[in-house]
Amino acid sequence: MAQETCEVKVRRGESVDRALRRLKKALDKEGVLKTMRAKRTYEKPSEKKKRLANSRRGRR
Repeated sequence: MAQETCEVKVRRGESVDRALRRLKKALDKEGVLKTMRAKRTYEKPSEKKKRLANSRRGRR
């Protein structure tokens, strides 16, 4: 698995809260948070197959 890195540099005079907000947006844009939430629990192969089939069906 390739390691994904996301970097946000704190600008001069910028609060840490604002920098964290920018980091969260960057992570969300790359899909890192979504994959972390998905890997938090085990998904049975049959459930994974159903989920993928439903997503394919929705794109049609």
